[in-house]
Amino acid sequence: MADNRTSDHKNDHKYTVMTVCTGNICRSPMGEIILRHYFDERGLGDLVDVESSGVSDEEWSHPIDPRAVHVLRERGYGDEIPRNHFAHRISRDEIARTDLFLPMTAAHMRSLLRLLPPGKRAEVHMYRSFDPNLPKPPAGREDTIDLVDPWYGGPHEFEVAIDQIEQVAPYIVDWVAKQLKAEG
Repeated sequence: MADNRTSDHKNDHKYTVMTVCTGNICRSPMGEIILRHYFDERGLGDLVDVESSGVSDEEWSHPIDPRAVHVLRERGYGDEIPRNHFAHRISRDEIARTDLFLPMTAAHMRSLLRLLPPGKRAEVHMYRSFDPNLPKPPAGREDTIDLVDPWYGGPHEFEVAIDQIEQVAPYIVDWVAKQLKAEG
């Protein structure tokens, strides 16, 4: 006998968080791994998917930058680093299913906003905008809360980047938990 019931999208859909950087090999995968860890720690891993992407396809198919892997391992995230990371530009499907977009810089935010349909633009919040210790930047000066770009630097810049990602992650988890409670 065929089952004619239809599933309720809200009940089947996991809340999806998308970290976004340039090429999807440094900051966004670091943010993905760290946020996933924090959601799991809070017992929200079954309710939230965390993914990452880029606004460019210049690093298409590349793994996570070895310098990012190194700093993630040093911080204890070694078991959470995906073996099959595939750098890519954000897709239409990812845009459609994402509930919260977290660009790492104002430039990423502007690029992302150009890719999104108008109805999705309110779901874009810069990653560091959740840090209550940072002043809210005036419109047009969002770059004052950019997450550092470690690509052209050395180990120190990757340390600064992971510090910034870890500093803000609990605030993002708190915000998403409130969204889930409001939906539930």
